[in-house]
Amino acid sequence: MNHKMYTLLLVEDDASLGYLLSEYLKMKGMELIWVQKASEVIPLLEQRGFDLLILDVMMPEMDGFTLGAEIHQRYPEIPFLFLTAKSMKIDVLKGFSVGAVDYLKKPIDEEELVVRIETLLSRLGSQEPDEVSRTSLGRYVYDPQNQCLYLDKEELSLTTRENELLSYLVRHQNRLCSHSDILKRLWGRNDYFNRKSLNVFITRLRKLLEKDPELRIENVHGQGFILRMPVQPK
Repeated sequence: MNHKMYTLLLVEDDASLGYLLSEYLKMKGMELIWVQKASEVIPLLEQRGFDLLILDVMMPEMDGFTLGAEIHQRYPEIPFLFLTAKSMKIDVLKGFSVGAVDYLKKPIDEEELVVRIETLLSRLGSQEPDEVSRTSLGRYVYDPQNQCLYLDKEELSLTTRENELLSYLVRHQNRLCSHSDILKRLWGRNDYFNRKSLNVFITRLRKLLEKDPELRIENVHGQGFILRMPVQPK
């Protein structure tokens, strides 16, 4: 099976695990840079692009959650996932809340990691934000290809996941989008933690759209969400 060449950045301070994962992913045809210090990440992101970042949570100088939050703020278009031995629900939800697109618990099964990476990146690459062209959303202008919302002269950057979700809601505006359909389409699976992650991103979009009271994302209890937009006169 031929795989698309992906460029990954692995941030793992454990030398044994870092070496094992980097060699295995390279063997699977992925281009990978492995660093052991969180302080090396931002300089690398300033120099080159990556398809995906894989971040360890427990690191000595800066934990992965803090690093992820900084990446999310400075490079919202770059997806990242966490590798961690922390398995409590609150830790998983914290990972999603800082912008992660996935969360894998240690010990890591190398084959599962490869499948998760390829599924995630193929899904991100096959999303359909370009099906929604630059369009007006009430007071906003939405540019999905550049992952931006514009409000007057203000530019609001969207993360990859925020852009996917908003694009999906816009394509289905004024219609119910079920939890199941959203999660299967954008996350690849419908489970408890992904539902919690979906709620986090819905909250973020509501915050971004709050300056136009006629735009609202309604929660239909137990079913899903509806992006309510004024119907344009014909």
